[in-house]
Amino acid sequence: MHFCLLGTVAVTTGTEELALGPVKRRSVLAMLLLRPNSAVPVEQLISCLWEEEPPAHARTVIQGHVSRLRATLAEAGADAHGVELTTHGSAYQLRLPERLVDAQRFSELLYRARPEAAPEEAVELLRHALDLWRGPALTGTVASPPFAAAAHALEERRLAAVEALARAHGVLGQYEKAADVLHPVAVANPLREGLIAALMLALYRIGRQSDAIAWYHRTRQLLADDLGVDPGERLRAAYEEILRAAPTAAAPRAAAEPAAANAYPEFTEFPDRGRPGAPAQAHPQAQGQAHPQAPAHPQAHGEAQGRPAAVPPQAAPHQAAPQTAAPAPGPQLLPRPPAGFLGRDRELAVLTRLTLPAAEPGGPAPAGLPPEGGITLVTGPAGVGKTGLAVHWGHAHADAFPDGRLFVDLRGFSGGEEAAPAEVLREFLLALGTPADRIPPSPEAAGALYRSLVADRRLLVVLDNARSSAQVRPLLPGGPRCATLVTSRSRLDGLIATDAARPVRLHALGPEDGVALLGALLGPDRVAEDPEAAHELVALCDGLPLALRAASAQLLARPRWRLARLATALRDERRRLTLLSAEDAGVAAALRNSVTRLSADDARLLRTLGTGFAREVNTAEAAALAGADPELIQDGLERLAEVHLLDEEATNRYVMSDLVKLFAQDSGDGKDRQEGR
Repeated sequence: MHFCLLGTVAVTTGTEELALGPVKRRSVLAMLLLRPNSAVPVEQLISCLWEEEPPAHARTVIQGHVSRLRATLAEAGADAHGVELTTHGSAYQLRLPERLVDAQRFSELLYRARPEAAPEEAVELLRHALDLWRGPALTGTVASPPFAAAAHALEERRLAAVEALARAHGVLGQYEKAADVLHPVAVANPLREGLIAALMLALYRIGRQSDAIAWYHRTRQLLADDLGVDPGERLRAAYEEILRAAPTAAAPRAAAEPAAANAYPEFTEFPDRGRPGAPAQAHPQAQGQAHPQAPAHPQAHGEAQGRPAAVPPQAAPHQAAPQTAAPAPGPQLLPRPPAGFLGRDRELAVLTRLTLPAAEPGGPAPAGLPPEGGITLVTGPAGVGKTGLAVHWGHAHADAFPDGRLFVDLRGFSGGEEAAPAEVLREFLLALGTPADRIPPSPEAAGALYRSLVADRRLLVVLDNARSSAQVRPLLPGGPRCATLVTSRSRLDGLIATDAARPVRLHALGPEDGVALLGALLGPDRVAEDPEAAHELVALCDGLPLALRAASAQLLARPRWRLARLATALRDERRRLTLLSAEDAGVAAALRNSVTRLSADDARLLRTLGTGFAREVNTAEAAALAGADPELIQDGLERLAEVHLLDEEATNRYVMSDLVKLFAQDSGDGKDRQEGR
């Protein structure tokens, strides 16, 4: 006979489960099992079973449930197992060997496990303990605060067991297994900082540095949005360890167990983040060495670029003659290449021409590259694929930047607080090997140190999602062998004027490229079934890659839908923006982040244009509709064009895309309702 609390509350005998009856009877049994061999007062049972005022006959109800439980257990031969339900005045006691309760067995196994001292035994014990769970604890009991608190306490112990199991795998050098254990519970508990920190370090130690960094930024954003707090010490410490690129603790066991190419998918919030798939090196502290002053990067990335990776002396004890280890590769902070990227050949060629630095100090730079290092500015509307283009290009030209590739999301149009230059400089300095206690406290001094460190390096710096030129300037490396890619929804005219940035405007995909993207996302056969509908989908999505990806997500979630069915639904302008959403990554969310950066007057002008014109407008027409001075309206139109909410197709002739127009109409309706009009 076994009693189950770790899942649906149940009693089993062999392969059969006893019929326990209604929820309140099951809840009485659960409360007695939570306190085995202890007297539980009737008053406590009443407070657990009735969240509000209990009925006058509550005692009688409980007596009836206890009587039926006693009879059920007796019929199942409880006496033979040492199980007895007894009455002690106004309390009840369930006497039994505690090993019969799964929660008690779980606690005993967790107590016996010693992840650091005996990791192999701990792995066996903890896996056995976690196998006892069959779902959320105390399922099938009444929804009252006492049961919720008890279930929460059991869940906390389960999470502690998961973390202990991951630690045991880590001691054994099995970081891939540690990451596999931690990933599902981290997804289910996105604000549990210790869990996220452990997952970050496990990912980092199997060479997935970009994934680890992505987890940090996702958690930081959730903490800010949901709780209004910054990351705690453990999460920050894990992040700084990764940015310092300390050598990892890959033991021989880990080397014998190659990581899967994609053991599990990451969360959809980061569709273009991922891992460099190189192996990890050995952590010096795990072998009794002192931590280096300027630690090396964890990935053997040099091998992927045709350069030998640094090999510690203990890795080659029988070497006939000493060899000089190649310098460790620099920081590799780029997200993984975007999935399904295609087309953009012309834009990629322009990026190559403008961005690649000179091959040697003092050597000739490629045509058009200024001697002080190239700054290329990729601009375009929300959802057009600026980040994907920059990241794809950075991976395609990794060989050109042997000293590393830095990346940061400046959060200029992300809906929250934008990244401060001082915050980014700290991240960059850590990634370049500067100890945390040696980073200058002032932004000016930190910037000077950053520029001196990269002055002679062949380094790529990607400054993504910038809001203004002022946000970008402190982060420019300035060295003649460095190259900088900046992406923004704003034109950043100031950066062009003062820093000779070379603009690359990114437009929506054409019909053929849009259909090709659908084919890459959905599979060519599905698109080939109805090419006419595929072209219509591209048109309804304005050729925006973000919109096409959201439409593909709708179709992938509904494998029986033909493309024509979604196209028909998207023709309804009231539903289009809703359908082109994938959680928080849809077109409406992206446009909302752009509009929130506008002044009140410019936002009002956008709403006016959305409701008053088909697609095109000039200054006189806009001024007449808005009832405002034409000069003021001209300035407003220019500011909307600067952030690519409008396009100036000809002198004094502005065009608004269908999706922006629909968003402007929706925001206008909401504003009108808010103001009572």
